[in-house]
Amino acid sequence: QVQLVESGGGLVQPGGSLRLSCAASGFTTASSAIGWFRQAPGKEREGVSCISRNGGTIFYAYSVQGRFTLSRDNAKNTVYLQLTELKPEDTAVYYCARSATCFRNFDLRTYDSWGQGTQVTVSS
Repeated sequence: QVQLVESGGGLVQPGGSLRLSCAASGFTTASSAIGWFRQAPGKEREGVSCISRNGGTIFYAYSVQGRFTLSRDNAKNTVYLQLTELKPEDTAVYYCARSATCFRNFDLRTYDSWGQGTQVTVSS
């Protein structure tokens, strides 16, 4: 059974950092593209970052470029999203999801399995 479980969210002050984890089971991260998305209250879910199956391509949304870093540990079957220089507008529920391909436009329709999400709140 395919499953994705996010963790690592929490409350952090502006300028702070968090590392989110996406633990996968039922498939291997080495053979899948993995995307990170977020959804703030009252807003649509938006793409944040994704990594291609072979790990050779990583895309970031312009709003997080230079502040967030996606990485993958195939031995642990886990994908990480390091969040730094956090801003109040980064507050959202963060989700990871599986796809066959990582597109720059983060097309949600290409993702077939989703985690339950982890809350990130940036506030002083």
